[in-house]
Amino acid sequence: MKKSLEIIRSKKAFIIDMDGVLYHGNRLLKGASEFVNWLVKEEKKFLFLTNSSERSPLELSQKLARLGIAVGADHFYTSALATASFVASQIPGGSAYVIGEPGLINALYDAGFTMNNVNPDYVVVGEGRGYSLEALDRAVSLVMGGARLIGTNPDLNGPAEQGIVPACGALVSPIELATGTKAYFVGKPNPLMMRHALKKLEAETQDTIIIGDRMDTDIVAGMESEIETVLVMSGVTRPEDIATFAYRPRHTLEGVFEIPV
Repeated sequence: MKKSLEIIRSKKAFIIDMDGVLYHGNRLLKGASEFVNWLVKEEKKFLFLTNSSERSPLELSQKLARLGIAVGADHFYTSALATASFVASQIPGGSAYVIGEPGLINALYDAGFTMNNVNPDYVVVGEGRGYSLEALDRAVSLVMGGARLIGTNPDLNGPAEQGIVPACGALVSPIELATGTKAYFVGKPNPLMMRHALKKLEAETQDTIIIGDRMDTDIVAGMESEIETVLVMSGVTRPEDIATFAYRPRHTLEGVFEIPV
C-alpha cells in the first residue's frame, strides 16, 4: 500500500472520474475536498473526466462549488463534449436527434450541429429525464431510416444517492435491440476520450494516472491507453467484482481520502 501511494503521489497529471469518486448524487464522498486541495497545493495537472453527459463543465464546476469544492470549469471534460467533437469531425455541420439533457444538446450546438427530428445524420443518446416511450419510438424510426446511432457512453448503471440507477448504455439498448443496430459509444473506455483528456492536460501517458470506480470504463480505459490506474471502492465496483475481469487495476484504494499526505 505504501509503495502504491508513493507511485500515485509522484504522478504529474491526474485524470479523475467524478460519480463514485468525488460524490454520489449530491453527497460528497469522504476526503474529496482534501484530495482536490492536495492536487492544487502540489501543483498537479488534473482533469475531471466524466462519462455523464447531462451537465456542462460550468455546471459541473458549480455543482462542486455547492458541495464545497472550488474548481474552474476548465478542469472538466465530459462525454458530451467528446461526442460533439466526434460527430462534428465526421459530418461537419450535421444534424442530430438527441435524447439527453442540456449539457449534451449545448455541446452539439457549440460544435456546429443542429437539432433534427425528421431526417438527422445521427441519433445521439445520453442520460436524462427526457427518456420516454415517445422518444424511443422516434429514435427507432430514425435509425431504421438511416440515422447513425451514437451513445455518449456505454455505462449500464451509475451510483446515485438512492443507490444504482440506469445509465446511457441501458437507455441505448432498447434502440439497438429494436433496430438490430449497434451504437458507437464515444465515452470511456473509448481511446478517443482518453486522447482528448491527455491533450487537454498537455500531459504524457507515463506522467499520468487515472482514478475511477469502474473496472469496465475507467480501469480498462487507463490500461488500453497505457496510463497508470487506480480503482477506488467508493462507487460501483466492489472488491469481489475485480476477480470477474480479465485485467486488474494497478492500484486499489478505499477512496481518494487515502491519497493526500
